[in-house]
Amino acid sequence: MDTRLGLPNLGLGLGLRSQHFEHILEKNPAVDWFEVISENFMDSHGRPRYILQQIAEKYPVVMHGVSLSIGSTDPLNFDYLKSLKQLASEVKPAWISDHLCWTGVLTTNSHDLLPLPLNEDSLKHVCNRIKQVQDYLERPLIVENPSTYAAFNNSTLPEWEFLRIMTEETGCGLLLDVNNVYVSSFNNDFDPVEYINGIPHDKIVQMHLAGHQNCGNYIIDTHDREVNNQVWKLFQKAYQLANQASILLEWDGNIPAFDVYHSELLKSKQYMDAAFVGVEKEIFSTDEEQVSNPLNLFAVDKFL
Repeated sequence: MDTRLGLPNLGLGLGLRSQHFEHILEKNPAVDWFEVISENFMDSHGRPRYILQQIAEKYPVVMHGVSLSIGSTDPLNFDYLKSLKQLASEVKPAWISDHLCWTGVLTTNSHDLLPLPLNEDSLKHVCNRIKQVQDYLERPLIVENPSTYAAFNNSTLPEWEFLRIMTEETGCGLLLDVNNVYVSSFNNDFDPVEYINGIPHDKIVQMHLAGHQNCGNYIIDTHDREVNNQVWKLFQKAYQLANQASILLEWDGNIPAFDVYHSELLKSKQYMDAAFVGVEKEIFSTDEEQVSNPLNLFAVDKFL
């Protein structure tokens, strides 16, 4: 069986952050690959673009987007897609990914990854748009499961089933964000192991790991600290089912020195071993922080 769309297993990678540009260029650290946020470079033709080109000459690169808005009812933004395709032609990424979400409506961008109702209508809508994007980019799109903080009353499909059908209908791949599965399962009261067991493992091209903020009765996907031990255990389960996927650590707030960042990524090697037993203590936080999905901007009572 041809797994992962014929795409390579890149190994263990890190999200490329500007704080680490000089370190990477000077030290050539032993990282297998880097993931870049597409929007940080698409419309920049100055120093960031130049540095990305230098890094792409030394390391495999993947482009990860946050503004495709594949679930929006607005028409696809082909100006955005043109810039995305142009950047890809320059850096030659191993693949291009984005999220199963919508980021705005009526041309207004919320700059957030907002959840979809998961039903037959939204599935058909998303599949049609993925096909258009793939035709334009001339490559498969890799789609990530988002973190969510609310569920829709009119959802009729569990997310893992939605993703399975979506990959079958479009030929797209999956970016399994293990932290997002854990965050969403806690916030929306479903079994994360059932989710991991239910997704199509041979379509998982990449996995994400990241830290989150546990506030007691809800969890926020913050990417600003170490990976939680419960997420590591969930990753351990997922890796046994999709061990050809490329692994990447994200860290977007309170970004540490590069060596600290890299050492957190290397912990994944322990959890690739099914027999490894780690600590299972959950860490709670009392930090005052906003939920990343700004639900107050929308009619919350329609989907809570």
